[in-house]
Amino acid sequence: MLSYQHSYHAGNLADVQKHALLCWTLDYLTRKDKPLSYIETHAGRGLYDLGSAEASKTGEAALGIARVEAGFDADHPYRRSLAGVRALHGARAYPGSPLLAAMALREHDVMHLAELHPQEHVALSALLAPWGAHIQKRDGFEMALAVTPPTPRRGMMLIDPSYEVKADYQTIPKFVGQVARKWNVGIIALWYPILTEGAHGPMLRALETAFPDSLRHELRFPPVRDGHRMIGTGMWILNPPFGIDAECARLDAIFQGLGNA
Repeated sequence: MLSYQHSYHAGNLADVQKHALLCWTLDYLTRKDKPLSYIETHAGRGLYDLGSAEASKTGEAALGIARVEAGFDADHPYRRSLAGVRALHGARAYPGSPLLAAMALREHDVMHLAELHPQEHVALSALLAPWGAHIQKRDGFEMALAVTPPTPRRGMMLIDPSYEVKADYQTIPKFVGQVARKWNVGIIALWYPILTEGAHGPMLRALETAFPDSLRHELRFPPVRDGHRMIGTGMWILNPPFGIDAECARLDAIFQGLGNA
């Protein structure tokens, strides 16, 4: 459970989908002058170096953000945030979702983050504690249940496990149901990988049966190398914000030229 290192995968195509939808949603929420809560269950370190040995070893960022960034308009919330991070941290810096959220939120908003990996937690705390984030070295599912319903009640939760713990596929539908009962107004966004063996299928069927009005967005792409099992990325969203369908269509268009798995 503690072996996953996102430094090898930062800026890949899955990050592009997840982060573009996250930035769009937070931009939508912050248009109103009402405070909100942001909760993230598996935060990671928050900032990555795309020039690192880890990123160079996999080449996933080169096939990801480096390849598709130009498809986003300069004023898109995701691209604006990328530019802001690079201005602060250098041209090869890439933000994780906690940093993207921190940049989007305002002083009266509240952020709850969990990261269990010791080194990742230390890095996350150094990066975002000065921003006023509430950061716990704790199982993310436990943290999320403990802080919901949050104050303010308006807001969103990002569930983004590595799925190294295979039981996550079975436990997530129950977890989402628990959160939704406690926080029925929250936007709950779940990221999941699309693997060759289709492990996400039963989980998505359970979620869509329980929440038929939810949104499901999936993108397919070729594997980044021979034998790589990821052939796509998905986001499932409960209480999807108005207009996000158009943002999903924008992503579809950006990804169209990448080919199919």
